[in-house]
Amino acid sequence: MRTRRGTSLIDLLISMGIITVLFGGVYLVYFSILTSITNIGVRTAASTVIGQEIETVRNLPYDSVGTVGGVPPGVIPQAQSVTQGKFTFILQTTVRNIDDPFDGTLGGNPNDTAPADYKLVSIEASCPTCVTNFVPIEITTTVAPKNLESATQNGSLFIYALDASGVGVPGATVHVVNASVTPSIDLMDTTNASGVLQLVGVPTSTQGYTISVTKDGFSSDRTYPIGAPGNPNPVKPYATVAQQAVTSITFSIDTLSLIKVHTSNNRCVAIGNEPFSIAGAKLIGTGPNVLKFSTTSVTDAGGSSILPNIEWDNYSLGLTDAAYDVAGTMPLNPVTINPSSTQDFHFILQPTADPALLVAAQDAVSGAPIPNVAITITKGAFSKTVVTNHATVSETDWSGGSLTSQSGGIDVTDKPGSLTLFTNASGTYATGTSLWGISDTIDLGGSSSTLYGISWDPLNQPGGVGAGGLEFQIAANNDNTTWNFMGPDGTGNTYFTASSSSLPAQLSGNRYLRYEVFMSTQDGTVTPELDDISFDFTANCVPPAQALFTSLGSGNYTIDITAPNYAEGSSTVSVGAGFQSITVPLAHL
Repeated sequence: MRTRRGTSLIDLLISMGIITVLFGGVYLVYFSILTSITNIGVRTAASTVIGQEIETVRNLPYDSVGTVGGVPPGVIPQAQSVTQGKFTFILQTTVRNIDDPFDGTLGGNPNDTAPADYKLVSIEASCPTCVTNFVPIEITTTVAPKNLESATQNGSLFIYALDASGVGVPGATVHVVNASVTPSIDLMDTTNASGVLQLVGVPTSTQGYTISVTKDGFSSDRTYPIGAPGNPNPVKPYATVAQQAVTSITFSIDTLSLIKVHTSNNRCVAIGNEPFSIAGAKLIGTGPNVLKFSTTSVTDAGGSSILPNIEWDNYSLGLTDAAYDVAGTMPLNPVTINPSSTQDFHFILQPTADPALLVAAQDAVSGAPIPNVAITITKGAFSKTVVTNHATVSETDWSGGSLTSQSGGIDVTDKPGSLTLFTNASGTYATGTSLWGISDTIDLGGSSSTLYGISWDPLNQPGGVGAGGLEFQIAANNDNTTWNFMGPDGTGNTYFTASSSSLPAQLSGNRYLRYEVFMSTQDGTVTPELDDISFDFTANCVPPAQALFTSLGSGNYTIDITAPNYAEGSSTVSVGAGFQSITVPLAHL
């Protein structure tokens, strides 16, 4: 008996998949062959077009072999559209006079007074409308005069494009324009592998050549006219070409960079919509000085602003909002921007308390900021010392609910801006009972923190309060959840009973901070009192090597700076009505 078997759906799907793969491969092979055939056709047509153009060039009078608006001048368009069959090509023609070293070079030894020995003609064909991946074809040939050349009435123009390290930039686009000569010149070309473009046989002209050098992703450089409004005395004026002389001119370009500007307080809380100025140090003119780059901008609501396409340079940034003083910058101002880099720049701000003076200390040789230096300013009987890399966070008012929890019995409202004990029904204070309250979280802005000290006011409590009437413990973490309060010895068994400039090491390296206050009295008629509490710290947004002095009187101040391993530094400054800054260099011992 014969059994008849059918084909399952799975077998059918597998068979269809195999057929699809086979036919797909056949299609890809067919498409590849078709593309290759099409490319061969395009390249053949392009070669034909270039060959025809070369024949045209060879049949021109030698003096006519040049480009319209180019050097040497001639009748050949620098760019033209030519159709060959079904393809339309763009022909780019470049013609250059060549100073062959066989008979010397212009200005060399021997000096070649007729340096235009022959002409180099380069023709490139591109096909922007071709659907295939057509690679442009370039053919180069030379054209020589029938007779010996005569002494030239022209000169030469050598254009150098160098990067920030003084290395030549190949492939930089050079645009040369001179409308004062006949015929006029307007040519575009690129620098060679050494970053040089040599133009030989250039018509003479006094300050007539406008030159600009550009490249995608790079800064740009150019010449400027003398006497122009806003820049009457340019550093790099229009170029002059003299008879039988070489004019060499150097342009500096390099890859562009980016600056991210941030505005915040010293605990990294963003301060948005802050206007600022930024200016480079490079000049394009002198007498008066004209900066190459200078602009204003503003940070967004999140306290950030991105400035793209920034050229390498030293940049000075300044805040232009009178409502804030600059407590410091990170890095120090001015900031060096290197090619192809991204630089974050932070303004650390605090509400204005003018007249204000920001003092920075830096290494006299390296320019690096010097941390943890003591800066003293004096004027007459006034003297104040601030240690850099330190900031203060304080709480002075708990009436808005700045205690996250408490045992009960601590009053935040009876005396505005202070903590006291509640009075009972008889108008007295409970005695012999230690009441506690835990603060809200204080965010230091980052885990790169060091806690230096704790202080509070008033330090001296009323006599009847007794020992331990006002004391504290501190806790810190990075999760804003785990709170292990401790005293001076780093355990929960001790308490801070007096201001201290030494805190347990395990408190540092944490972003979040809380304190616990303990209050008690032995005399029912008096209460302990806390008017403010402060913590001395450094963290991510505390500016290094800088100290801000505020609410100063106007006048002349002496500045003294001391730092380990450095010679003492000093300076003087005249403080006016607003904000100002000064940087003092220190010599390393």
